[in-house]
Amino acid sequence: MKSIAIGLLCATAAAHAQDYPSRAVRLLVGYPPGGGMDTISRVIAPKLAESLGQPFIVENRPGASGGVAAEALVKSAPDGYTLLVGESGTLALPAVNPKVALDPVKQFAPIGNICTLPMAFVVNVEFPARSVAELIRELKAHPGHYSYASPGIGSLQHLAFELFQRQAGVSAVHVPYKGASAMMPDLMSGQVQIGVISALAAMGPTKAGRIRTLAVTSPQRLPTNPDWPAMAETLPGFSAAPSVFLVAPAGTPASVVQKSAAALQSALKAPDVLESLAKQGATASPGGPAQLGAQLAEETKRWAAVVRDAGIKLE
Repeated sequence: MKSIAIGLLCATAAAHAQDYPSRAVRLLVGYPPGGGMDTISRVIAPKLAESLGQPFIVENRPGASGGVAAEALVKSAPDGYTLLVGESGTLALPAVNPKVALDPVKQFAPIGNICTLPMAFVVNVEFPARSVAELIRELKAHPGHYSYASPGIGSLQHLAFELFQRQAGVSAVHVPYKGASAMMPDLMSGQVQIGVISALAAMGPTKAGRIRTLAVTSPQRLPTNPDWPAMAETLPGFSAAPSVFLVAPAGTPASVVQKSAAALQSALKAPDVLESLAKQGATASPGGPAQLGAQLAEETKRWAAVVRDAGIKLE
């Protein structure tokens, strides 16, 4: 009887995978339309639809730095018809904001990586440092004297600078803003001297000579801006490039996860997808469920340690 039950279970799972998807799939995105995460989701969605034969509908659920969408995902039925395009900031949420009821490692079923979205360390053009090494020397010579801007408390930009401070042994005063657009005028005028912004947002002002980019937060230099050093060239092992990934609710059948993962990896090989990602300052980073699962666990632990050590709390 036991072998019959196992056989029926396997047959049911196989049928589920063969039938999936039989209707439209929702792709939750935790940010408003028009932003980088929304754009990436809308690049991927039609490719998934093409591979799997059903519409993939992007549904924006902004709020709590991706927390609203993540909580909506984990409350959804684990059947593969609700997925989340998430990013590294979501993994830091439980540590930053205890009100967010989320455990990414236990509540997400990893499908695959999509891309990385490197950030950039930038300074006002009058700032005396022209490299990361000079930045570290300047901050060590004047501890707590300079200020750095981020788009908000607990943002990944904030956490990236805190990680930098820990590894470099320096200190500066955090000035949180309500979004990147609010901080840029003060950074360019010198009201604040240092900032962490998306690499894409840094490109135009750097080219125009309004800010100076010192480094990117990815382990390697960007193909689009090879003259920008990676922070890891000065601080070995430094990595704070947000990852963008696709997950389902925990308990989603493995067969559905694997079918979705195969469609995602196929999408990331398409030249038009790679071109679209590059325009967003993103680099495709294909990886399957096992790789993403290990990454989710590592990143969640790493950002929680940064939050704890820096004493970061949302008021």
